[in-house]
Amino acid sequence: MIAPAGNFKFYVATKPVDFRKGMDGLAAIVLNEFDLDPFSGAIFIFRSKRADRLKLIVWDGTGLVLVYKRIEGKGFEWPRVSDGVMTMTKSQFEALFEGLDWKRVIARGTRRPIAV
Repeated sequence: MIAPAGNFKFYVATKPVDFRKGMDGLAAIVLNEFDLDPFSGAIFIFRSKRADRLKLIVWDGTGLVLVYKRIEGKGFEWPRVSDGVMTMTKSQFEALFEGLDWKRVIARGTRRPIAV
């Protein structure tokens, strides 16, 4: 598992994107459709039409990094398809990246899942 160190913001594109797009095309979506800065250091997560693939981009201070993952089995647990972007906690991202149900991630000291 890739576990990002530090305090990153995580943004998930809730609508599938064309997975032929590379890092520049995804950065353009972040800038033009979400009105966010792809070079802010936040992690931007994208889903394919098939639930078994994700891409993420992040600016690491020296360049734009693209990560692509295809998961075996039933696929990733994604938020409901809609226009726009949603935020996610680091723990929720880690669960999503592992193929777990990120909506069931519970904050320490609470008995309820974290509100999304």
